[in-house]
Amino acid sequence: MGDRPRLDRRSLLLAASGLAVAGVGVPVGLAATSATTPGSPSRGRRPISMAMHIHASFSEGIASYAAHLDQGRRNDVDVIWWTDHDFRVAAHDHRRTVHFDGVEEAEGGLAWTWQASTEGGLTASAADHVDRPRSPDDPGRALRLTATGDGILWYAGKAWNWTHTGNISDTTLHLDVLPEASGPQAALIVEIALSHHPAGPGRPAGQLVLRYRISAGRRAAHTTDGLFGTVDLPARPGEWQRHTLPLLADVRRLWPGLVAGDNSLRGLRLGVSVQAGAQGAFVVDRLVFDRARRAGQAGEELRAEVLRAYEGAFPEVTHHRAYEVSLVRHLNWFGGDQTLPEFPSPPYRDNDVAKTERMVEFLHAHGGVVCWNHPLDVERRDSLARLLVDRNALGVDLIEIGRAPLDDHLWAYDVAARNAVPVTAVGVTDDHDGTDWRAGKERHLTYVWASATDRDALVAALRAGQAWFTDLARYRGALDIEVGGRTAMGGVLLTDAAELTLRLRASDLPAGGSLEVVTGTADLAGLADPTPATRTSTVPARQLRSGWHDLRVEPGVGAYVRTQVRGRDGAIVGVSNPTWLLRQAPPRGVPAARRFRT
Repeated sequence: MGDRPRLDRRSLLLAASGLAVAGVGVPVGLAATSATTPGSPSRGRRPISMAMHIHASFSEGIASYAAHLDQGRRNDVDVIWWTDHDFRVAAHDHRRTVHFDGVEEAEGGLAWTWQASTEGGLTASAADHVDRPRSPDDPGRALRLTATGDGILWYAGKAWNWTHTGNISDTTLHLDVLPEASGPQAALIVEIALSHHPAGPGRPAGQLVLRYRISAGRRAAHTTDGLFGTVDLPARPGEWQRHTLPLLADVRRLWPGLVAGDNSLRGLRLGVSVQAGAQGAFVVDRLVFDRARRAGQAGEELRAEVLRAYEGAFPEVTHHRAYEVSLVRHLNWFGGDQTLPEFPSPPYRDNDVAKTERMVEFLHAHGGVVCWNHPLDVERRDSLARLLVDRNALGVDLIEIGRAPLDDHLWAYDVAARNAVPVTAVGVTDDHDGTDWRAGKERHLTYVWASATDRDALVAALRAGQAWFTDLARYRGALDIEVGGRTAMGGVLLTDAAELTLRLRASDLPAGGSLEVVTGTADLAGLADPTPATRTSTVPARQLRSGWHDLRVEPGVGAYVRTQVRGRDGAIVGVSNPTWLLRQAPPRGVPAARRFRT
């Protein structure tokens, strides 16, 4: 999964334009520095596109890693970061046993609920929780399911916050079953909805479904029909029998061309299937989720094992493990040693600001960079701006700005920029399905200027703010801000110059689109509305010279500049990170990665 340079036409043109400006004169008050310092020339670097918020089979959605890798390849995306929820990777406080004591039952204070439905032409059906009969190994009640006719009575189960779902790689189910009326035309179905996969040999693209069919008079067998796989299990009439369902082994046998471990137990339901007017009756009890490899760091080791199966399978897409830390305000963690934090029980999310700040400190202590996810989920734009300024963005390095509502996110971000709070704005995919990234509600890619797709190079670019985000479906060009032929986007320049020239890069503008230049005052004005202190100028595409525009800026008391691209319809489809031009260092100083030295 190392660096795989992609020398497409766009990258070659951008590389050529970077060489062309290497000799641009240095503005008054600036001097050239070594290419190894922050803010070095873009020579040798290229735009690298990243989907930075992606959930697969160790999270709660239907996506597989294969589905997302296929989407990455189809959409010409260089890098995917796997941000599965941390407590779901560890299966922390996930459901262990269902006792069938009622329509709802709790475990560790977390509810499990059942819901009945029917399909086909049943003439009678019932789902009753009964005192007798019950499994000899499980006190309490059991569930009797009966159906007559031609169809299926379904009884679907779900744990609080999807805490029955999770990757199947180490999961075996055990279910006690008593067939009361069973035969070739009356069977108990245990159905497991798995993950969505791209098309493969003998199957279309779609979500796999694994069914166990338990009945008297059947022989053990494995059969496959496209996305549906069936395992037949014989049962002795009138006797309790414990059926063990080895999910991984059965998926591997049913779909041998698949990475079997790349599946989630997304949905679970029981059913009585009858045909030709037959009657079926089964009593079930003691459903056990046996997860063998989740304690401590074992879940992360298991995830790494599953991902290793894709080495070399999608050579166009580099992918790295990351986390969405989920039991505080959600934080994506990129880089570092992947140490799982401690989890509270039960796994309730706590939005307390101080707890989130302590989690950011913990993650920083283990390396990498930290992103504040969907920051407006529990804030308004005013209160978000207050946290960005008064609490230094909770100590994070990155923040998800490229998401709906974009105007409110950008307004709060401009308040932070006015106060010289240098936090990197990134875009959001946040996809849990893997079916069609372009159709998703959140479809902003993040680009960085980097020389390679290895993890350290990408983390360094994010930390320095050398990033921009674009709408995946509407704009895929490159943005940059240069001073003296060196990348200054994300950088903080301390200068006494009365005027500076910034060279703005904006390649491949959409037809009918334009570049906007946002110039704001960086006067450390606290929570004041940034709008009156911000001016926006428009540069039509025809006025760009080979994708470049020179801007003269008078820093005054201090200024910042960022750019954005609008489509023909006026929608913002791309946004750069700012460059700051300050007279003196802000009260909290300038992070080392952002110092643009003169």
